[in-house]
Amino acid sequence: MKLNERSLAFYATCDAPADNAGFLYKKGGRHAAYHRRWFVLRGNMLFYFEDAASREPVGVIILEGCTVELVEAAEEFAFAVRFAGARARTYVLAAESQAAMEGWVKALSRASFDYLRLVVRELERQLAAVRAGGGPAPPRRPRALPPKENGCAVWSSETPAAPSPRPGPEPPPLPPRRRASAPNGPLDSASFAQLHEWYGQEVRALRGQWLRSHAQP
Repeated sequence: MKLNERSLAFYATCDAPADNAGFLYKKGGRHAAYHRRWFVLRGNMLFYFEDAASREPVGVIILEGCTVELVEAAEEFAFAVRFAGARARTYVLAAESQAAMEGWVKALSRASFDYLRLVVRELERQLAAVRAGGGPAPPRRPRALPPKENGCAVWSSETPAAPSPRPGPEPPPLPPRRRASAPNGPLDSASFAQLHEWYGQEVRALRGQWLRSHAQP
């Protein structure tokens, strides 16, 4: 049918991305000849133009209550858009390749609101089944974090190489492990000043030994 409505023509050629677009061969209604047309699918409306540069569609097919199926025709990669009813028209189209035909059949089969309604009902059924089984669906588990060593994440399974020693004098030796008692009595009864003095004496003695050992040639 011829379209004169400006709003529909604007929708057909607007800059919004189309659901699908490409050339198809459309079989004429009264004649068996096929005409190459540029088709644009937007929502549940399938527009067709004389060519890709046309700004006004030649016609539009409302994809409600239709079925899309493969047919045997003179053209290869043919499929039909059928509507229920004795006097309803059947649109026979043909793509230019197998991949294009499969893409168009899939897109047209999902274009109607009836299909969307079925999808919503199926999702509602799945949601009701999950709730009946014990509550909402469990959240997705986050990806496991890598193991940590000394507070740092290890992203490689290989054992990290030991750091090379820096050149220079060796550090002073660590003091021996503190015993449970001190020269003047147990540690738990000593004051802070006494503990500080005891530890300081030992640290000074160890530092003096380290300095003397490195002062000798």
